Parts: sequence; structure tokens; C-alpha cells
Amino acid sequence: MLFLFGPNLGALGLRDPEAYGGETLPELMGAVEERGRDLGHEIGWRQSDHEGDLAGWLLGAASEGFGAVVINPGALTHYSYALRDAVEASGLPVIEVHMTNIYAREEFRRHSVISPVARATIAGLGAGGYHLALESLQWITS
Repeated sequence: MLFLFGPNLGALGLRDPEAYGGETLPELMGAVEERGRDLGHEIGWRQSDHEGDLAGWLLGAASEGFGAVVINPGALTHYSYALRDAVEASGLPVIEVHMTNIYAREEFRRHSVISPVARATIAGLGAGGYHLALESLQWITS
């Protein structure tokens, strides 16, 4: 399972810890990787502040041997049709994850262009959303 993180998520632990928690992205993914090993899954993860990187990784995920993708597109969630199209074209089940409940935030954050082409959306569970996405692998790939 490939985990992709969009703009500003590399600043986890520093950026608004009241909303996003104090865990850094490497710490968060270390815990996800450990749980993945317990479940017998190989986990890969990448972060970029650049839309094209994320789209390229989505489109190449299947050829790299990944069977599913978890993505937190960050602010790209709300306007990136290029990323939406890459999710759709990836040929893989994709779970969209947001640490905060985007539907309870500012009006402009309440719409996702990614959700209509994602297999599932998880929002508002903090770092637990990534663990839940990992746990759901058995249901989204069958």
C-alpha cells in the first residue's frame, strides 16, 4: 500500500499541532509501517508539495507493485482536477484521508474533487485515519 501526502503535510508536528497533532510525518508513518508489517503488508510512502509529483506517483503505483493507495492531497483536495484524474486513471483502489474533518471547516474546504473517484474517504480521525485506511485494505482490494 502506497501512502501519498500532499502540500504542507511534511510540516506535521510543527504546523498547527492543535489541529494536526504533534507527531511528525516520519513518526506517523513509522507507526503505520509497523502495523503494516504485523498485518503482512509492505508500506511505501512519499510526500511532495508539488501536484505533478503526486500525479506521477499515483500513475506509477501499480507498476511499482502497490495494490492500493492512501492519499491526503492537502489543499489540492479542493481544486486539483489533474490529481483527481490521476486517482481515476491509477487503476487502483484509492482511499482519501484527511486528519481534520474537512466538512466542518471553512466553506472552501468542504468540497473534495477527489472523493467522487476515491473508493472511500476518511476524515476527522487525526493520525488514526491512516491506521484505519491500512486496516481497511482487506475490504477495498477484494
